[in-house]
Amino acid sequence: MNARSRLFVLLFACTGWLFSTTAVAQDARRHWDPAPPRDSVTHAGALPEDPTSPDKYPNIWSLDVMLSNDGFGLGTIYRRSVTSDLSWFLSFSISESKDEREVEYYDPYYGVPVTPGKLNRFLVLPLMAGVQYRLFRDDIVDTFRPYINAGAGPTMVYMMPYVNLIQQTDGSYTSEQVEYFKSLGKGQPHYTFGGFVGFGANFGTTRSNIFGVNFRYYFTYLLSGGLPSLYDERTGAVAATKENFGGFVISLNVGMAY
Repeated sequence: MNARSRLFVLLFACTGWLFSTTAVAQDARRHWDPAPPRDSVTHAGALPEDPTSPDKYPNIWSLDVMLSNDGFGLGTIYRRSVTSDLSWFLSFSISESKDEREVEYYDPYYGVPVTPGKLNRFLVLPLMAGVQYRLFRDDIVDTFRPYINAGAGPTMVYMMPYVNLIQQTDGSYTSEQVEYFKSLGKGQPHYTFGGFVGFGANFGTTRSNIFGVNFRYYFTYLLSGGLPSLYDERTGAVAATKENFGGFVISLNVGMAY
């Protein structure tokens, strides 16, 4: 076999080897197992530790049931995560307020509560924006997530009549209590600016459901002066006014994250 023939055989052998190697590589690639999904056991723990984490369930709606010395209230909050610890929120609530000098009695004859000398009812409706910051993420178990929060915004104080005063011919006054829902249509709004600071905690491990408690102190003062709250039963004159509509509030939060 001359040199030219030997070269031809060598080239044919190399070409066959290359084709066989390519076929094997293609067959191996055809049977290659894909990478496991991110939610497999190899990535256990990849989910965020907290429902407020910005990469999972960043939006939260919650209902607030509020309790204070002045009575009950209801509110709603929308919260949006910025980082794993920091979030901003918008809140709106309606709660009762009363003069701390009021003394309520129960009338057994009519079967209704009566507050002698009470002139007006008050509802407080704050619309507030604020921030919330989670505490001790690395030091406390994830089922207990403490935080601090603060907010501020415009506030409306709605004053409604509690009684109608009727002057007698001898100059004295008698009172007629106004039914609650009728008094709503006879009220007058008054506007101011308020705020609150607070601390609380969320509980549980279910990431899409929110349950927690929040302790807040509201600062709500009427800059235009006090509103009449009590009257003198003998003369009918205003006996007391109310300027401070803030105070300590306990709020239970129930909501969902998505």
